[in-house]
Amino acid sequence: MLDIDTLRQVPIFSKLPNERLQWLLQEGKEVWLKPGEIHRHEGDRADHVFVLLEGSVRITQKVANQDILLANYEAKTLYGELPVLMGKEYFWASGRAVTRCQILELPNAVFWDMLSSCNCVMTTILRTMAQRVRALESMSQHREKLVALGTLAAGLAHELNNPASASRRAAGQLRETVQVLQPLTIKLNQQQMTCAQKAFLAQLQKDVVASAKNAPKLDPLEESDRSDELTAWLDAQDIIDGWKLAPVLVTAGLDLTWLENVKENVGDSLLNNVLSWIGVTLQEMGLLDEIEHCTDRISTLVEAVKDYSYMDQAPLQEIDVHDGIESTLTILSNKIKHSNVVINREYGCDIPQLYAYGRELNQVWTNLIDNAIDALNEMGTDVDLPIQNPQIWIRTSCDLDELIVEIADNGPGIPPEIQSHIFEPFFTTKGVGAGTGLGLHIAYRIIVGQHQGDIRLFSQPGDTRFQVRLPCKLG
Repeated sequence: MLDIDTLRQVPIFSKLPNERLQWLLQEGKEVWLKPGEIHRHEGDRADHVFVLLEGSVRITQKVANQDILLANYEAKTLYGELPVLMGKEYFWASGRAVTRCQILELPNAVFWDMLSSCNCVMTTILRTMAQRVRALESMSQHREKLVALGTLAAGLAHELNNPASASRRAAGQLRETVQVLQPLTIKLNQQQMTCAQKAFLAQLQKDVVASAKNAPKLDPLEESDRSDELTAWLDAQDIIDGWKLAPVLVTAGLDLTWLENVKENVGDSLLNNVLSWIGVTLQEMGLLDEIEHCTDRISTLVEAVKDYSYMDQAPLQEIDVHDGIESTLTILSNKIKHSNVVINREYGCDIPQLYAYGRELNQVWTNLIDNAIDALNEMGTDVDLPIQNPQIWIRTSCDLDELIVEIADNGPGIPPEIQSHIFEPFFTTKGVGAGTGLGLHIAYRIIVGQHQGDIRLFSQPGDTRFQVRLPCKLG
């Protein structure tokens, strides 16, 4: 049976008179929980605070289908007050009994009455709340960074895997091509050729390689027509596998005039071997170009990661905002590509460098661009608001002594009634488990707290803009 003596053992109630404790017992509701039983779910209305009299309660938040531990509360503890004191309508976390629990549930009205009439309780609760908010925010920010890092790592792994796989495949094909090219070269050298023919072949190889590097890109229809034309000529000359050779020659920018010239200089007896040798040479050069392109892509991604994280660099230094934005876009390229979002850059010409925390600013650009992509994707799930050419604009400019970076999208917009809350900690418009509500809050703290700048929101359907203002002289 719950009585006054049991309630007085709770530290925050130890100095309350008996009549106030009796009043709490009358207004509250005693509940018992079995081990593993859910007390409140994430998303339930925050209409009570709780006094844990016996047992242990674990507070978790669902993020990406995983339950993240936020806190463990032991007996003689008041909890659940944070959403109420912060004016939140719903709990942002779930409570589950670890052991058998005895809990006194106090309606919000009773909780507020107790705060206003009992100074000792108010002081203790506010001090405890401040400590919990700091601890929870620090842990949540750390988790937010880890989640963002995991997302970026997954995207990067995908982006790196594509060129790595293509390079591996090209290297295997190159090995096969070399095994074909060497015997062809030996066979050609064994042919009876004049000095003029040998000189012609040496120059022919150089000209063909140069032509392949500078050949214009043809549309599919024109490429098909030219391939058919060359195939017919090669078949008329009894060239082996002419249908395979023709597309290779067309891609290298070679035509009938080139073929006639080769035939005239090498003669009918050498034509088959010479054209086969040229075809394999072009395949070899194409594979080498592909490997070079793939390794360049990998190098670009690795450089983007270094630039994004400011690896091996001082945290506070002169930075180019455009470089930071570009490295962020590279890091997010996988998500951008799969979202079919068009990125429009409208960079100012005379943007000064900033003395700032580059890594932290890149985190701001990541949060804002990532949110814009999510907003455009969410719009596509609404039958009343189909995506019409989803776009993001990134604009930079200067206004007197301020540098302005604006991230805009043509998504559905943010409702006016919640715009004033978007920078608050734990506030999110996403569904349960889809967001922590800290991305914009972290961006706000980085811009305002670390850089003495400002971040503003302008939003209406079809035009949502986050405008970041940074003083040109920082540090």
